[in-house]
Amino acid sequence: MDETDPEAVARLRATAHPLRLRLMSLLTGEAMSAAEVARTLGITHANASYHLRVLHDIGALVVEGEEKIRGGVAKRYRYDATRETPTRASTVDDRIAYARANALEVERRLLDAAPGTASSSDLEAWVPVDAWRRALDLLHEASHVLHAAARPAGTPGTVHVSATTHAFTMTGGLTGAAARWTPEEERR
Repeated sequence: MDETDPEAVARLRATAHPLRLRLMSLLTGEAMSAAEVARTLGITHANASYHLRVLHDIGALVVEGEEKIRGGVAKRYRYDATRETPTRASTVDDRIAYARANALEVERRLLDAAPGTASSSDLEAWVPVDAWRRALDLLHEASHVLHAAARPAGTPGTVHVSATTHAFTMTGGLTGAAARWTPEEERR
């Protein structure tokens, strides 16, 4: 991990914002213009445009189309979490800022959770390397399944869900192959 990579720092800082996290979630199910985002989230058009532009500039959003509106052109943005993007590695402070923004977003979502539908888990433990690898594979697969299945808000036959994961290897006490193993290493 190169903690001095200015592009990685910019990407992490851009996404370490509660509203931008909401935007990426919203734009997973459908492409939207700034005006549509503003109406959906109850924010100003200028605010939506600004945050969309920040996310687009770091490569987090793609322009899926454009439409002419009142003599101008409105871009329709989409977030595709399944496409390959550069690493989000950055400084510890930046990763903590991202985690805090993510925690605020999870808190907002929990206030709207349907009774009896939540599943939460927290663990800090020592597990065999093969169990860790399997768990990471399952989390990665679940994330891709949900992102790929995302549909526009209110689509018949869908349910409004929230899924957030943070899984990482802790430092301290690891030796040998366990200390050196990373998911990227295994994919090579």
